[in-house]
Parts: sequence; structure tokens; C-alpha cells
Amino acid sequence: MDKINVLVIDDSALVRQTLSSILKEDPRIGEVVTAPDPIAAAQKMKTFVPDVITLDVEMPRMDGITFLKKLMSQHPLPVVMCSSLTTENSKTTLKALEYGAVDIIEKPKMGVKNFLEESKIKIIDTVKAAAKANVRKLIKIKDVAPKLSADVIEKFRPSKAMIQTTEKVVVVGASTGGTEALRVFLQGFPENGPGIVIVQHMPENFTRSFAQRLDAICRISVKEAENGDSVIPGRALIAQGNKHLLIKRSGARYYVEVKDGPLVSRHRPSVDVLFRSAANYVGSNAIGVIMTGMGDDGAMGMLEMKKKGAYTIAQDEATSVVFGMPKVAIDIGAVDKILPLENISTHILNIISKSD
Repeated sequence: MDKINVLVIDDSALVRQTLSSILKEDPRIGEVVTAPDPIAAAQKMKTFVPDVITLDVEMPRMDGITFLKKLMSQHPLPVVMCSSLTTENSKTTLKALEYGAVDIIEKPKMGVKNFLEESKIKIIDTVKAAAKANVRKLIKIKDVAPKLSADVIEKFRPSKAMIQTTEKVVVVGASTGGTEALRVFLQGFPENGPGIVIVQHMPENFTRSFAQRLDAICRISVKEAENGDSVIPGRALIAQGNKHLLIKRSGARYYVEVKDGPLVSRHRPSVDVLFRSAANYVGSNAIGVIMTGMGDDGAMGMLEMKKKGAYTIAQDEATSVVFGMPKVAIDIGAVDKILPLENISTHILNIISKSD
């Protein structure tokens, strides 16, 4: 298997050095070249063609967003944004995702070296996922820690599926490429669409801006989930970064629980945790959707949902930026229907109308 060559663009020498050292620890990473700004990077790219670029937002001579626009219009490559945890930067970085960036690596204003070193597994996984990304699809739609299962957050209850009601709840999991996939998906629902609960792998402090952006362009309401929020028609709740999200039921009311806990399938929030809770508390009233993303987070949870009578959907390979998570779910028999991204919301509405 070919190794992944990476170009790190950041005006901080400390960040460049730390990211370079982290990436070089993984045997799948090949050459790592660094540049202090996009102008210097452009010069280096005359003789070095990276498979992935990590790109800072604020830099001298040319900012990261301007460089990203130029790159995607002239020579599209997988780009991972490296952004500080500020409200202003989170909005800017989410704009970069619209322009074709694949994912986000977060970095704090202070203590950057220690933070990046502690996040090395996520950083390496993010770069590997980016290397597999089909960037043109994005533009078109615009020491390894133990891998824990959802058991550490929520136990699976092997009982009969819950009695079906007329109210359907949609639970969704996505990762690499998911920010734009979710935009397409959510824009397909009318104001009175079903209640939706979403886990998108995304850093802390970015999910609120992400939800606000979607809320502004969708007919349904979209918000970052808060503990105790009701799952109601016409609203989508998105998991907070760095917090697990579960769906629970009290009588006829569905609500969400925001919860701390260890990484599950190397993620927090984890799709497996959300899907496990949907299997336990929503059962046959649930519709599960697994979208573009690297790895297998959500596959086992979706299988548990299917065993409880839920209807399950996977995004197809042709429209997935990374056909990892959907493929694993399909391979283990967890999926009832495989659909192109643009057809998923309409299919869900048809299912709901037939069950009324």
C-alpha cells in the first residue's frame, strides 16, 4: 500500500514541528513537508505533490481560506483545516468545509504542543481518512488506544422491539464528508419533517456554529443538542463535540441525553452510542441512516437497531466521500436500503407517509 505524503502549512513553527513528529510516528505516513504560509507551500508543491494538506486558517501573506479556494479550483487535493478553538474561527473553518475541505483538526490558543500530542490518534486517523476522500465529490455536493464498544456508555438490551407507534424518529451518523452530506440531507425535509438526532464526528466548539449554519438554510429547525431536549417533528438535534449523545424515551416523549464517557470506536461523540440507544429506546419506531465516513463507527449499532425492528439506510459508494462506515454496515447485514445521498430524505418521507 502506498504511503501518505503530507504537507503541513502553519505559521507556527511549534505546530509544524509537532504535527510533523506526530504524523511520522505512523508507518502509513510517508514524507511530511512543512511550510510557514501558502506562498511558501506553493513553491514546495512544484517539486512535492502531497496526498493530504493540513492548513491553518490565519496566516501571513495569504490566509488559509483564500489558498483553499485557489487550490480547489486549480488542483483539488484533500485538505484538513487546522483551526483554533474560537467562535470566529469555527465559523470560518465551517466555511472552509463548504469550499471542499475534508475535516477539521482543532488546536487551542495555548498549550498547543501538549494538546496535539494528546490528540495524536485522532490527528493520524483524520489524515488517513482525508487521504481516502474523493475531493471532487465534496466539491460537487459542496500507541493505539483500546477500541471500546458502546457497552461503556449504554448496554444493549436483547428484548423484543418496542411496540410501533405512528411517530418515527430518524437517527443519523456521519464522519468524513458528512458536513456537506448533512446539508443535502436536511434540506430535503419540510418544516413538519420527522424528529432527527445526529452524530457528526466534529471537534468541540465547532458543532454549535455548524448547527446554526444548517438552521439558517434548512426548513426544519437545527440546533446543537442540550441535555433533556425533546425530539420533536420539525427539529434536528446535533451532538456536541466531545460529548456522547443518546436518545431516551419517557412515556410518549423522546428526548436526548448528553453524556461524558470514554471514546467509543475511537470517537466521542460515537455513532454506535446513539444507534445503541435508539435500539434500546426507540426500536421499530426508528429509522437509522449511516453516511460517508472512515472506519466502522455506527455499523454494530445499526445492526442492533435492525434487530429491534428499525428501518436502516446506508449512503451509497458513488455519493460517499469516504465509503467506510456505510460499507462496514452493509457488509455485516445491518442495512435494509442503499441509496444515493440526494434520495435519502425523500425515501424517509415516503416511508413515514405509508406508516401514517
